[in-house]
Amino acid sequence: MIARTDLRSTPLDAVTLRGVLPRARFDVEAALDVVRPICDEVHVRGVAALHELNERFDGVRTTELRVPAQALADALEQLDPQIRAALTESIRRARLVHRDQRRTDTTTQVAPGGVVTERWVPVGRVGLYVPGGLAVLASSVVMNVVPAQEAGVESLVVTSPPQRDNPPQFAGLPHPTVLAACALLGVEEVYAVGGAQAVAMLAYGAKDGDRLVCAPVDLVTGPGNIYVVAAKRLLRGVVGIDSEAGPTEIAVLADDSADPAHVAADLISQAEHDPLAASVLVTDSEQLATAVEGELERQVPATKHVERVRQALGGEQSAIVLVDDVDAGLAVVDAYGAEHLEIQTRDASAVARRVRNAGAVFVGPWAPVSLGDYCAGSNHVLPTGGAACHSSGLSVQTFLRGIHVVKYDRAALGEVARHVVTLAEAEDLPGHGDAVSVRFDGSLP
Repeated sequence: MIARTDLRSTPLDAVTLRGVLPRARFDVEAALDVVRPICDEVHVRGVAALHELNERFDGVRTTELRVPAQALADALEQLDPQIRAALTESIRRARLVHRDQRRTDTTTQVAPGGVVTERWVPVGRVGLYVPGGLAVLASSVVMNVVPAQEAGVESLVVTSPPQRDNPPQFAGLPHPTVLAACALLGVEEVYAVGGAQAVAMLAYGAKDGDRLVCAPVDLVTGPGNIYVVAAKRLLRGVVGIDSEAGPTEIAVLADDSADPAHVAADLISQAEHDPLAASVLVTDSEQLATAVEGELERQVPATKHVERVRQALGGEQSAIVLVDDVDAGLAVVDAYGAEHLEIQTRDASAVARRVRNAGAVFVGPWAPVSLGDYCAGSNHVLPTGGAACHSSGLSVQTFLRGIHVVKYDRAALGEVARHVVTLAEAEDLPGHGDAVSVRFDGSLP
């Protein structure tokens, strides 16, 4: 069901490891050719194109793109009380964590009379994408909206695909649980648009004749399929993006102290997302590897999305990786740079402190990835495909911009004027130096 890769006695340099570790094929460049005409249609034809694309890709002929306020209220009123309680707790915990991420302005006196202040200013308008394909991720509403709100973003837009199988009162709208999550969070501007066309709508805005239906945003965040990712890559520059998130990943670093039933369940939990989802166990225990294989054979047939899980576990992106020891395992998981990394070893906290590359780290047997997906307080929008070696997950910082404010008086400028002129001349940019000299009538202090 899941392949084995034996890296015992293998060189542990990152280049070698990245060449042999399992990874999903995710060809965003090829998808660009598919999404380019879609985005062009939205740019040129606006709302009319969006209605046609909803019908073509989601099988729903929409008549209005913006979700009515009454539909949001109805979705919340009709939400199962247990789901409402779970979402409310998820929001509460996420706010606790993300509120502490808010940065404060910093002022540095460089010289008497010369100060530089770094101000942190929220993005003005943000578009948050919530998937609605194989899984309808209401939790992604929480993970996108909470940090944006805690950053102080004033204008929030959520967009999610219209669903064919909604109850009649929600026909042509995103999934009711997504709508209810928006209502819980106080999001009033929600659109029934998915896929690449949603990213184009957020980037360009959309008009119906002369009527502006959706104003363009400054930043698009949130996970999606390969076409959403390709549209974000295509339109980056027209609009800011958070990341190019690919198929979800879990890596588990475990020794013989780990419970094989727990490890197998955690691998399955990520595999049920998508046939391209990656589930990787890195262990120095052949006994654990064999026990996990046995648990997979036992647990997979009992899971709901059995075919999807089998495809993911049997794909080239998933494997059990054997290593010499935990130190070697750390080298492997750092080279892999997993979206989610679980540490199930002796002294797991100490091992976790040595991890350099991971979107999020889950420490010990009582912190499964699914906790982070919903109620840990952490964010589940994380870098994939090895991007954890240079990128972070979604946070309050995603929605903030640092602006340097420079204030010097005459004496402070005079103190450094000769250095500015010298560097300007060294770069053959005399006008730069003149802009300083003119303030002293051509005679530098």
